[in-house]
Amino acid sequence: MPFLTAETTHELDSLATFAGQQIEQVATALHGLTPAQIRQTPSASAMSLGALARHVILVSDSAAMRIAAAPGAGDDPQRTPAQFQAEGGIAPEAVREEDTAESLIAELQQVAEHLTAALRASDPEAEGQFPDQPWFEGRTTWTVRWYALHQIEENARHAGHADILRESIDGKGAYELNALAAGQEWPPAGW
Repeated sequence: MPFLTAETTHELDSLATFAGQQIEQVATALHGLTPAQIRQTPSASAMSLGALARHVILVSDSAAMRIAAAPGAGDDPQRTPAQFQAEGGIAPEAVREEDTAESLIAELQQVAEHLTAALRASDPEAEGQFPDQPWFEGRTTWTVRWYALHQIEENARHAGHADILRESIDGKGAYELNALAAGQEWPPAGW
């Protein structure tokens, strides 16, 4: 079952592999859901799995562009707060009419590949500019190493959100979903 992060060989491989794995775990939480289920808000927040996926796609793709551009400023489009919410906020309006679990899984896998490729090709000491966003207040530059760890932290938090949301929808947990997404039976034989 592909639940654990793959073995790694060096620092950039580790950063890239762990960053990609967390995005993959968000994708796994969407496995087998209907369009209505990806839009459900089963907790006290307004967060749905579809909106969470859109957020991870937006943030991770922006991070990949910044990392690939380091030591330059990157090619991240400037968004107003309203545009950010519509494109990748964790509010219900972030989910597009055409979004399905399968389409979001494919986009998450694509952005995971984009981010891991940018990290593997980067210099961990290269510096980039923080975007002008309130959650980065007081910071001006980052190293690729720091930003990669931040992406792992960010997406691990969201993978946990995805687990809770998915379990609230139909009771399926991460171990079961990883097995089912890999075409394996759950529970494994002998358990």
